[in-house]
Formats: sequence, C-alpha cells, structure tokens
Amino acid sequence: MNTFINGLCLGGIYALIALGYTMVYGIAKMLNFAHGDIIMVGAYAILTTLTLTGHIIPAVIVAVIICTLLGLLTERVAYRPLRGASPLAVLITAIGVSYLLQSVAQLTYGSASRPITIGEFGSVDIFGLSINVSSLLTLGLCIIIMTALTLFIKKTRVGCAMLAVSEDREAAQLMGINVNGIISLTFAIGSALAAFASTFYLMQIPSVTPTLGSMPGIKAFTAAVIGGIGSIPGAMIGGILLGVIEQFSLSFPLLAPYTTAIEFGLLIIILLVKPTGLLGKKKREKV
Repeated sequence: MNTFINGLCLGGIYALIALGYTMVYGIAKMLNFAHGDIIMVGAYAILTTLTLTGHIIPAVIVAVIICTLLGLLTERVAYRPLRGASPLAVLITAIGVSYLLQSVAQLTYGSASRPITIGEFGSVDIFGLSINVSSLLTLGLCIIIMTALTLFIKKTRVGCAMLAVSEDREAAQLMGINVNGIISLTFAIGSALAAFASTFYLMQIPSVTPTLGSMPGIKAFTAAVIGGIGSIPGAMIGGILLGVIEQFSLSFPLLAPYTTAIEFGLLIIILLVKPTGLLGKKKREKV
C-alpha cells in the first residue's frame, strides 16, 4: 500500500510536468523540450529563496513567479519568431534553450549537487501502515491543481478560447481570439505547473543539480505520449500510470535495475497498439 501511495505521489508529479508538455503541444503544436529545465530553474529559485528567508511558502511563490516569467520570455524570444517555421527548426531551438538553461545554472551555482530541505513532515499511521506526510501532501495538492486546471479550461471563457485555438488556430483568429496571447498564456500556465512540480519533486529528492529536470522531463513527456499527446486527461492518466509502475518496479530487487527500460518499453508497446496514446484521437487531414 505504501508503494502504491508513493507511486501515486510520483505519478502526480509526472502528471503536472506532462500537462505542460501536452498543453503546449495541443495549442501551439510544438514540443517544448526545454520544459524539464524550467523545473530545474524553479528548484534553484526555491533553494535561493529558502536560504535567504528560511520559509517554504515565499520560496514557492518566488519559484512560480520566476518560472512563469521565464516561460513567457522563452515563448516570446525563442519560439514566437519560429511560429511558421518547420517542426525541425522549432525542435532544435527547444533543445538549444534546454542546454542554455543548464549552462547558465552551472555557471551560476556550479555543477555539484546542492542539498535542500523543504521541511520535516514525519509520517502517519493509516490502517497500520506508516505513510510519509510529504507523500500525502504531494498527492493531495497535485489532485487539487489538476482539478483546478481542468475546471479552468472547461468552464472559463479563456479556457474555451484555448480549446478553440487547439482545434483550429486560423478559425479562432477569425473569430477574434488573440492567438499569440493564448499561446503565451499556455506557456505561462505550463511553467507555473513546472514550479509546483519542482517543489513536490524536492520533497522526494532533496538535492538540486543543473540537470535536475532532464530525466523527470523525459519521463513526463513519455507519460504525455502514453496518455495521448494533446489530451489533458491523458497526461494525468499517463503520469499516474508511469509513477505507479516505477515505484512497483523499484520495490522488486530483480526489476529495480531495469525500471527505466520497463517504462520506455511500456511506451513502445502502447504506441504499437494505439499510436495516438490511450486517450489520443486520430485527426483527419483535410485536402
């Protein structure tokens, strides 16, 4: 049971990161491979603010602000000029932004791992099982954030505009929707989610390095593809599924060394059986 709870907790973190990938792809039709490094920036923002103030709440607020502004800046400077360019050009630019952020972090903080303590939460006994409070807190907050995001997209005018841009950018523009503004907002929301994900991730792994966001970013992208890239419920399901599988694999000594291989093997199997992902929909191209 404890392994399952930890899996849900880790899956919630992957789901938050995957939401950033899937929202940007669904609306801007591009893969922002620098998204994982936004998590790293958020982690260093938390480390710096926590060192100065000693309180986690201001640190999280600062991280959200910095990541949101960085997401907006990245979209405006790196991606908007390439709005009509080929997917390969956008992909190369995203990889370049990723390495740029890692290099700046390494020059600023060094390459060594920096320990960080978010807080001592202890554990509680539930039905005779000792469960970390940090895991329960992470799981609960992830559920709240994902639910709020879903309601925002489904129930607000801005959310409906985001759905319209996702379905048909040209038609949405003809209807008076500011497409550039919607895409910028999407980057801002995705980057804010990355800041929250960095907070929860530091609760599980209390150290920061310039490459912190690389593997979580790749696994979250895998979760988004498994769930169906462009589908918000799919990103949630893919993240939870990947987190649970990872924790159960790590709990068995024979499977633990092959955990990453099992996760990517699952991706290959799902793409062979259903190339669009679990909740993805095949779109017909109009000629």
